[in-house]
Amino acid sequence: QELLVESGGGLVQPGGSLRLSCVASGFGFSIYDLRWYRQAPGKEREFVAWIAGYGDTTTYADSVKGRFAVSRDIGKNEAYLQMNALRPEDTAVYYCNVFIGGRDCWGQGTQVTVSS
Repeated sequence: QELLVESGGGLVQPGGSLRLSCVASGFGFSIYDLRWYRQAPGKEREFVAWIAGYGDTTTYADSVKGRFAVSRDIGKNEAYLQMNALRPEDTAVYYCNVFIGGRDCWGQGTQVTVSS
């Protein structure tokens, strides 16, 4: 059974930083592309960042480009989303995602709140 578990969210002031973690189990983590999404209250879930399996290729939504960085540690079966220069509009529940076995696999999400 594939499983993703996010952590690392919290309350941070504007301009601050957080690092989210996504721990994977039950599948060959290293060979799958991994994505981060977020969903703010009353809004659709939106794409944030992507990292390719078998490499370091990444891509980002325009709204986070230059502020966020996605990475992965194959040995730990873990992916990260480093978030810097946070803004109130970054407030959302953040999810990691892998498409595996013909379906989307999601974690439970971690809440990020950016507020003074």
